Amino acid sequence: MRALLVVNPAATTTSARTRDVLIHALASEMKLEAVTTEYRGHGRDLARRAAESDDIDLVVALGGDGTVNEVVNGLLHDGPDPERLPRLAVVPGGSTNVFARALGLPNDPVEATGAILASLADRSERTIGLGLASGTPGTPDEGTEPRWFTFCAGVGFDASVIGRVEQQRERGKRSTHALYLRQVVRQFLGDPHRIHGQITLERPGHEPITDLVLSIVANTSPWTFLGNRPVYASPKASFDTGLDVLGLSRLSTPAVARYATQLLTSTPERGPQGKHAITLHDLTDFTLNSKVPLPFQMDGDHLGLRTSVTFTGVRRALRVIV
Repeated sequence: MRALLVVNPAATTTSARTRDVLIHALASEMKLEAVTTEYRGHGRDLARRAAESDDIDLVVALGGDGTVNEVVNGLLHDGPDPERLPRLAVVPGGSTNVFARALGLPNDPVEATGAILASLADRSERTIGLGLASGTPGTPDEGTEPRWFTFCAGVGFDASVIGRVEQQRERGKRSTHALYLRQVVRQFLGDPHRIHGQITLERPGHEPITDLVLSIVANTSPWTFLGNRPVYASPKASFDTGLDVLGLSRLSTPAVARYATQLLTSTPERGPQGKHAITLHDLTDFTLNSKVPLPFQMDGDHLGLRTSVTFTGVRRALRVIV
C-alpha cells in the first residue's frame, strides 16, 4: 500500500517526538511519504495531487479538524468518486478532533494510530456523506469557491465566536475550552443581532424560516466536545444521512441560559428544544440568507463574512478508515 501522510507541525496535542513515533509506526506497515504542511491550504494541495495520481491508495491526515478539512477538500477537488479516490485516515492532533471522534477513533494520537493500523489489516472502512457549501447564484457571494465540510458549518453567532477565538490564538493564546467559553460570553454581550435575527432558511417546497440569530449545520453527531463530554446540537445527524440544522431565533439572557443548559445536558436522544428553536433533519438542499453580512465557519475555521450560503448534503462522498 502506498500512502501519503499530511502532517500539521502546529498540531496542538502532538510533539515533534510523538509525530516521529507515529510516522515510524505507519511506515512499518506501508510505503509512506510524509510531508509537513508549510502554509494554510498546503494540506489541500497535497491531497489534491494524491487524488490526481494513480498510485496513492491512502491519505492520512495528522492534525486537527482544520487539517482534515483541507485534506478532504483536496481529495474531492474534482468531486466525489469513492471507488477511485484514495481512502482517508485521520490521526487526531488538534484540541478537539470532532471528526475523528465522531468516526469512533480514540482521541489519543498513539491509540488512534494503532486503531487505524488494525482497521487497515481488517480492511475496515466506511463510505460517509459530507456537506458542501457554495455561494448562492444571484448574490454577492455567488463567486465563492464551493467547499466541503466534514462535521459542521454555521452562520451567525457560533461563527462569530470562532472568529474571536482565532483572533486570540493569533495573539498567542492557547486553544482551550476556557478560551471558547470566554469568547461566547463576549460575543453574547456585544452581538447587535442576538435579539432580532438576520438569517432566513429557504428550502424547496417549504415556507422560509425567518429571523434566525444562530444556524448550525451538522453532518454528524456529536456537534462538538467539551473535554470528554459530547455536545449534541442535532442528535439525529449522521454520516449516513443528509444535513441537519439547529436554528435559534432569539438569544436573550433567559434563552441563552436555557439553550446552553440544554446543550450541556444533551444526549444522543435529546438536543435543544423550545419556542425559539427549530430543528430540521436529513436535508439535501437549502440556503441560508442574511440581511447583513455575517460570520461563516466550517469545521471550526472562520471563513469571513457571507450574505448567502447554499448547502448540499452529499451521501457516500468519501471512503474513510474506521
